Formats: sequence, C-alpha cells, structure tokens
Amino acid sequence: MNRFKLPRKTKKFLKKGMWLYPPDENGNSLMARPATSEEDYRALKKGILRNLFERRSKADRKEFRQKLDAEVIVSDEILQSYVDDIIRKDLRQSSYDLLKRAKNSKKAVIAYYNFVNAYRLLESGEESYGNICCMAIDRANELLRSKNK
Repeated sequence: MNRFKLPRKTKKFLKKGMWLYPPDENGNSLMARPATSEEDYRALKKGILRNLFERRSKADRKEFRQKLDAEVIVSDEILQSYVDDIIRKDLRQSSYDLLKRAKNSKKAVIAYYNFVNAYRLLESGEESYGNICCMAIDRANELLRSKNK
C-alpha cells in the first residue's frame, strides 16, 4: 500500500488551516485533514472543502468588524429571546445575566454589540454567525472579569 505524500510546503500550508466540509441539514460541518488524508485532499482539489481561517484582506476585516461593532441596543425581553434561541437550556440564564451586565459596562459593551449584531446576521441567513454569538458571550465574561490596568 502506497503512503500518501505531499510536498513539504503544500503540507505545511494545509496544516495551518482548519478545513471543513459543507454543512449538513442541521448546520454541522465535518472537519477534514487534507494534509494527512488522501480522500480529504481530493475533496480540497475539487473545491468541496473550505478553510475556516481563510485569509481576508484588510478592507474585508475592517468591514466585518464594522458590522459586528455597530452600536445597537435591544430591550431585555428581546435579548432574552435571542439568548433562548441560540444557547442551550442549562446555560441560558447565566448567559443572559452576563450580557445584561455587559450592556451596562463600559469595558464589555462591545461584546454585547457583537452578540446582538451576530444574532441579527444569523437570522438573516448568514449561518456562520452562530459561533460568533457564543464567542461574544465568552468575550463579555473575560472583559467583565479583567481588572483595569
């Protein structure tokens, strides 16, 4: 049986990314390792795989940040419905309380804006923003715990 071999630079490039197959009907994506698996490498060559850490230009990153950092305030009831929709049942109340605290904090308000804007983009059909909602909650937790220097 022949071993799967790639040129060193190609293999190094493929190891740097996180490669995913297209999402299924539930929105779950399978992870691929094209640097070590011949089947995954063939899928990459056919254009089936996508890189999660795709490099973007500086203008694209700036536009992305402007979308997420736009100042938007929603009522507590609407925020509760957003959290109920995206967070699993056992973490809902703590996430909601955390976002309410972030809304009133000067340091963590950006994480609150990120959550609300990411959820609105998720509602409009952009499927990849669900993870950003969860990361915004984690970021709010970090910012609220950190001390001012």
